[in-house]
Amino acid sequence: MPSILQCIECAQQYPINRVIYTCEACGGLLDVKHDFRSPAAPITRELFDGRLGTFAAPYGSGVWRFKELVYPDVDDSKIVSRMEGNTNLYEMPRIAAFAGVDCLFLKHEGENPTGSFKDRGMTTGVTQAKVLDMQRVACASTGNTSASMASYAAYADMQGIVFLQNQQIAMGKLAQGIAYGATCIQINADFDRNMELVRQVSDRLGIYVLNSINPFRLEGQKSIMFEALQQLRWQAPDWIVVPGGNLGNSSAFGKGLLEMFEVGLIDRLPRLAIIQADGANPLYRHFRAGFKRFEPVNAQTIATAIKIGNPVNLQKAIRTLEWTSGVVEEVSDEEIMNAKAVIDGAGIGCEPASACSVAGARKLVEKGAIKPGDSVLGVLTGNVLKDPEATIGYHADQLAGIAPSYRNRVLQADDNLDEIIRLLE
Repeated sequence: MPSILQCIECAQQYPINRVIYTCEACGGLLDVKHDFRSPAAPITRELFDGRLGTFAAPYGSGVWRFKELVYPDVDDSKIVSRMEGNTNLYEMPRIAAFAGVDCLFLKHEGENPTGSFKDRGMTTGVTQAKVLDMQRVACASTGNTSASMASYAAYADMQGIVFLQNQQIAMGKLAQGIAYGATCIQINADFDRNMELVRQVSDRLGIYVLNSINPFRLEGQKSIMFEALQQLRWQAPDWIVVPGGNLGNSSAFGKGLLEMFEVGLIDRLPRLAIIQADGANPLYRHFRAGFKRFEPVNAQTIATAIKIGNPVNLQKAIRTLEWTSGVVEEVSDEEIMNAKAVIDGAGIGCEPASACSVAGARKLVEKGAIKPGDSVLGVLTGNVLKDPEATIGYHADQLAGIAPSYRNRVLQADDNLDEIIRLLE
């Protein structure tokens, strides 16, 4: 049976070749549903392990290596891939000690082609745009989505269109969208309003939306879990900790983990912890209130990648929390930036939003939710160069309301050999 689109609320189904993002019957979010029982494509650990290190397209990609779980029926000639994925999994004792656990792994999605996890979702999203013969693709973005979409659109010879807010855009992200040739429109509105606008404009002009409301985006992003668990020799950790903004990753992770469990690649589901900045914490508030009544917030945080007050994937994230007995935690901007300094200082680096994983794990250990002996997999979502202004501001002690505990001061010296030696001594 070919893959289908299915509403997560009312189970209404739609053909996979429809340009549709939400259910026409009830407005619910859509899943891409695959038939994993096909005898033509047995899904085993050996199948995926056998593709490791291959140069054969499309399986050299860390997304398309898992094609049978991602988009089994797509023709290989339609796949738009920059060999995304294949990111490293670091075992970090120094950072584990900071977080308060014995065993901490960090999956560094900042090692993707455009420097963030978004490339995993964009390879599947742009591939579907090609399947649908779309010529223009668009997104609203706080930065990483626009950088990735602009790259993949250009690579596929499509026009990319980006809706940006006109403040608090990290230059390392905006520069990528411009460099890759996208049409960039800065709008006097926040991300959540831009998300509404991009959908309305795209409906009017026949443009394909590539935000994470597009279910094909999440099919690519769930490969983060496939690859991380493969790197852990298919042994599930006790906890997976991930930043939460628009909640695409946490939604994708839940779907991917459940699918791995159902086909027998893993024998248990880890618990998922979603970490939000305390200035952009609508899911945390909803979680604490028992999911009784959701209220958007006016998002404010230094972690621009998760500065989202009304996440479109809310219901999918709640579903993930239910499947995995998960939790939601919040961390302050100071906690985020201190954790980032520790991660950076260990030599692997990350953008501010990524550091929520480590800051959140530390807080959950302090609260007793994560035990020191638990194994923890944290996801770093973006490269350290994505937001250099925040990094420099932290170490220069120039960030309002943040007292840096791990500063690396820039030393000053005249053109004087003895003075330089004195500084180094």
